[in-house]
Amino acid sequence: MSFLTVTFAALFYVATAIFLIGVVRKIVIFAKTPAPLKIPTTPAPTTKTGVVLRMFREVAFFESLFKSTKWTWLFGWVFHMALFAVLFRHLRYFMDPVPAIVEWVSPLIEYLAFAMIIGLLGLWARRLLVDRVRYISAPSDHLMLLLLLLIGISGASMTFVAHTDIIAVKEFFRGLLTFSWGSMPNLPADPFLIVHLALVALLLIIFPISKLLHAPGVFFSPTRNQVDNPREQRHIAPWAQKLEDRS
Repeated sequence: MSFLTVTFAALFYVATAIFLIGVVRKIVIFAKTPAPLKIPTTPAPTTKTGVVLRMFREVAFFESLFKSTKWTWLFGWVFHMALFAVLFRHLRYFMDPVPAIVEWVSPLIEYLAFAMIIGLLGLWARRLLVDRVRYISAPSDHLMLLLLLLIGISGASMTFVAHTDIIAVKEFFRGLLTFSWGSMPNLPADPFLIVHLALVALLLIIFPISKLLHAPGVFFSPTRNQVDNPREQRHIAPWAQKLEDRS
């Protein structure tokens, strides 16, 4: 194997380990963090089924953001849905045989890379042009948007500007997944591919310590996952219940 192939193989093993360990650790912390107050954002559902439906609307349609500001909702929703579709299309690089549904939608989804880029540009323009948002924006917010934007542009460039050897890329990642290093082909030394993979690995590494953790964090938000039943049932955190039992 070439030096480039060995380097990126090691990089993705390390990046994936950091990503998985970091995200699982954060989820455990989220799950253990006490919620001593009953604070669902009203109007809130009064049943667990209602909470599930509310959480679905929040994750799938960004309901609360839609009620807040329509332009932010538009660019945010477009970016997230396009990102989800692009990631779904990327399954063809890791699966053999490729599911029929992935093969069928791939030619359509490849154009959603532009929607993802437009969504990111809109979100970045919001941080630059809206005074109150610019005031609270940290350098890391701009750097994260830049990182995501460069990933999107470099990925789209491999599809619409300079094609790379997709078969070799797929065999490379299949070799990583199955630990078949001996049969792994050399990674193509195409500039767009190298930039794209390096940025993706960087994203995996910094994801557990970034604001992107809102992805799993939304499910642990007490303003969204609590039932609005303070009149029917007293809310008491588990740790407080232990103190009450002792007394």
